Amino acid sequence: MAPAAVVVPAAPVPGTEPEPVTDPDSARPRLRHLLIIPLVTALLAGALGGALGYAFAIRGDTAPVLGGAPVQPPELAQRRPESLAGVAERVLPSVVTVRVAGPDGTSEGSGFIATTDGYVITNDHVVAGATGPATVVFNDGSSAPATLVGQDPESDIAVIKVTKEGLRPVAFGDSEALAVGDPVLAIGSPLSLANTVTAGIISALDRTMQAGEPGGPTRYYAAIQTDAAVNHGNSGGPLVDGAGRVIGVNSTIKSLVAEGQEAGNIGLAFAIPINQAKRITQDIIGTGKARRTVIGAQVGGGGVGAGAGVRLVSVEPSGPAASAGLRANDVIVTLNGRPTNEPTDLIALVRKFAPGSVVVVEYRRDTSRRNASVTLAADLK
Repeated sequence: MAPAAVVVPAAPVPGTEPEPVTDPDSARPRLRHLLIIPLVTALLAGALGGALGYAFAIRGDTAPVLGGAPVQPPELAQRRPESLAGVAERVLPSVVTVRVAGPDGTSEGSGFIATTDGYVITNDHVVAGATGPATVVFNDGSSAPATLVGQDPESDIAVIKVTKEGLRPVAFGDSEALAVGDPVLAIGSPLSLANTVTAGIISALDRTMQAGEPGGPTRYYAAIQTDAAVNHGNSGGPLVDGAGRVIGVNSTIKSLVAEGQEAGNIGLAFAIPINQAKRITQDIIGTGKARRTVIGAQVGGGGVGAGAGVRLVSVEPSGPAASAGLRANDVIVTLNGRPTNEPTDLIALVRKFAPGSVVVVEYRRDTSRRNASVTLAADLK
């Protein structure tokens, strides 16, 4: 809608002005007349200025105000380094989009630069089934081909490598030093929207779960749970703490949709702890494959309710559990203080630790409760 026109009265034609009329009862202007005249003048000036300003705004007129300096564009907002915006600014150059050609077209996920010489961490399910080379797209929009170094389907970690000058690796945090309620950022390319940053908190730790696609490997996680918005395409991207250190690899989301439908963010996302992901990455770079941590026992069904525990169906001779004095039919109740109510709990918690780690197991044998220190081992298969 066009603004209302400013109407200025036309000037009178010379010679047609009415003769001045003098108040016979007043020898000089009354005081109220002297007050009204400047008031009316001010109101008219204000109305005229406002109308002209409105007209200039609607027209997009960029002419400077008369008598003033030209209006300069605002400077870029400055944020403190410790603010979420400051953290995002530091981490974004280290986050990449990973594109892989597959049988059904190009799949896309996220990743992050781990070393200055071009090693990039992502999820196994981002590069699984690739039929062609991978491409890494950097924060500035440039891209480079990538080669697959190795992958571990069970842990859902893969490592690819790019060649590019001036790479900026991420800073790594400690996923064992986290607390529920800590602020976090999830960074990646959800729904092909590169350089996306979402914020939230850690909503749970050691959230044990079993995941995997039909016909694919079964993956066990003792995951970091967050309410930061994570969607398809965030997979493989970093979950960072309030200091900008990577503390997890975004991997899995929960969904309420029916099987076969596209899942989306509902405020529950899960990341692989970075201590586990970093260890697997080092294995892959060093040997081409990852070691799997085991306790040396087969587990059966879980009990019913909290504290029910997980029963050991069998114990491998000379394995970690047997060496610690555990036997078949013992029921493991906790591992390092974390409850184990289902087989998934025990498997996921064991996978989180490196081979050689010593964990404290509380178990039930008949009617008594006991503790044992178990030195976990690497699966030799």
